[in-house]
Amino acid sequence: MQPMTELEAETLRDYYGRFARLEAAETSPIYASWAEGVAADDEVIALLVELPRPKRQANLLFAAARHLGADEGSYAELRVWLFDHWDDIRELMLARSTQTNEAGRCATLLPALARIDGPLALIEVGASAGLCLYPDRYSYRFTSAEAAGSSGAEFERSTTLDPADGPSPVVLDCELTNATTPKRLPEVAWRAGIDLNPLDITDADQREWLTSLIWPEHESRRERLLAAASVAAADPPRLVRGDLLETIESLIAEVPAGAQPVVFHSAVLAYAEAETRARFASLMLSRGDIVWMSNEGADVLPDTRAQLEAIGIEPAGRFVLSVDGQAVALTGPHGQSFTGLPQS
Repeated sequence: MQPMTELEAETLRDYYGRFARLEAAETSPIYASWAEGVAADDEVIALLVELPRPKRQANLLFAAARHLGADEGSYAELRVWLFDHWDDIRELMLARSTQTNEAGRCATLLPALARIDGPLALIEVGASAGLCLYPDRYSYRFTSAEAAGSSGAEFERSTTLDPADGPSPVVLDCELTNATTPKRLPEVAWRAGIDLNPLDITDADQREWLTSLIWPEHESRRERLLAAASVAAADPPRLVRGDLLETIESLIAEVPAGAQPVVFHSAVLAYAEAETRARFASLMLSRGDIVWMSNEGADVLPDTRAQLEAIGIEPAGRFVLSVDGQAVALTGPHGQSFTGLPQS
């Protein structure tokens, strides 16, 4: 039997290799190169194995390095920098977490939110700084391919939705497939979030950490985050520090009378243990008074993968949007696309 440290090192090498191939290859050549380098580097793997498991993530390592000043160059350059600054990187990785707050995901939540009778009370699990709690304050530009007359030729239709008080400084683009374009923005009467470590979007250092979490080549996402931060800072959300299982029901109990509670999360439950995810899913499905929206990887919730296999769908790196436990769409990880799934 292999020693535990060797097993963990092998698992970590596999994880960084998969990260390079499946997550970064198409969207960040820099991170793909860095992750490939780490996967083949026994000395860096040995440093990472010494960290608690949740702190070994590629996003956290690379964001910490960039936050502390690493150049966005080759892996060879990064490797030298890591060894020169490892104590500082380790300290930052232990203190911080991957709290990416991607407002763009509101575009893939909106088709489902628009179907719910309002007014809505939004509760986000893993809210970070709460930027996804403002789907009613952003503008949206949806594009979809449609057939043109008897010829069957396709053309691209673009639809823009703005808040009631006019266009927002945040414009979210999303490509729709097999889906109806939303006709309205939700009416939000109340909003709150839960996080183990809520971030204050008005704090410059915490805002800078959020920008460091955005991948190097994604300048438009950085600009979008800062614009969304200005929207949230004008009316800061209520964010509660706590564990999702211990806090969610007390927060639901605070929802004002007449508002429909909607509990949602995006790219959050993957960081929880499998037992925690299963217990949370069971709790959400037991509550007949809420709408539960999950936007996660295909293997995060207990039943999602089986649902996709039953209809012959392979997510290929995309998230799965589920409503009350039923998969309804594949979504781009940063909100860039929404593909509706067949419903029974």
